[in-house]
Amino acid sequence: MVIGLASDHAGYDLKVKVIAYLTSKGLEVKDYGTYSADSCDYADYAHQLATAIETKELKVGLAFCGSGNGINITLNRHKEVRSAYCWQTEIAALARQHNDANICTIPARFIEEEDAYKIIDVFLATEFEGGRHQKRIEKIELK
Repeated sequence: MVIGLASDHAGYDLKVKVIAYLTSKGLEVKDYGTYSADSCDYADYAHQLATAIETKELKVGLAFCGSGNGINITLNRHKEVRSAYCWQTEIAALARQHNDANICTIPARFIEEEDAYKIIDVFLATEFEGGRHQKRIEKIELK
């Protein structure tokens, strides 16, 4: 499984640490930018990650910005993307179990590095439960 990552400047430092963390565990990553801590717009990188999910190039992604809000809102404008704003492990687990989230968004300015790793580990290890949750997922898209 390849894990896609995207961030703006505020999430860049944490994203770089997460890439090192994931690759040290033998996981493959694809970085959609940004590639520096220079000021930039989160949407430019969110759209690239979301498109990779939409086209089935990727099954899962991680996104980072200062508050987590801007990049999360942008990601969720794309069909097939269910990006969850995750600030603790329980939220990450429920996002996968109940909402079949395929992107985990982390607020880089408000999460410690070790906590981010825990959130990401839970998100990546947790499976969608299906069942009663599947029909709820199917009702998300506007007809």
